[in-house]
Amino acid sequence: MAIEHSNPIFLAPSHGGHNPELMLSAVLHLMSHYTAGSAAAGGCVKLASVIERHLKALASLPELAPVLSATCQQLSEQWANEVERNLHEQEKTNFLSRIMARARTAPSVA
Repeated sequence: MAIEHSNPIFLAPSHGGHNPELMLSAVLHLMSHYTAGSAAAGGCVKLASVIERHLKALASLPELAPVLSATCQQLSEQWANEVERNLHEQEKTNFLSRIMARARTAPSVA
């Protein structure tokens, strides 16, 4: 399933005051796409980052029930860790790819 990242649901909320139900619906939708796509080749860092920002925005809404606010805050921290972990993995992969590419293009010594 292809994910259309230009869809407005993937955009991070710009400020508070949004409809909490709509924001919660959006973040659940984003999370399901992340889970569906992560089985193939690891998670998408950009998508995880958007999820983290949505959860952080939800946690800061004053009209949100305290239990939901606390849950969103806790989940935003967990998603921030996921983003950091994926960025670290990408850096390691990119580093290894550069080393392997150099090894393949280096002239052989006979």
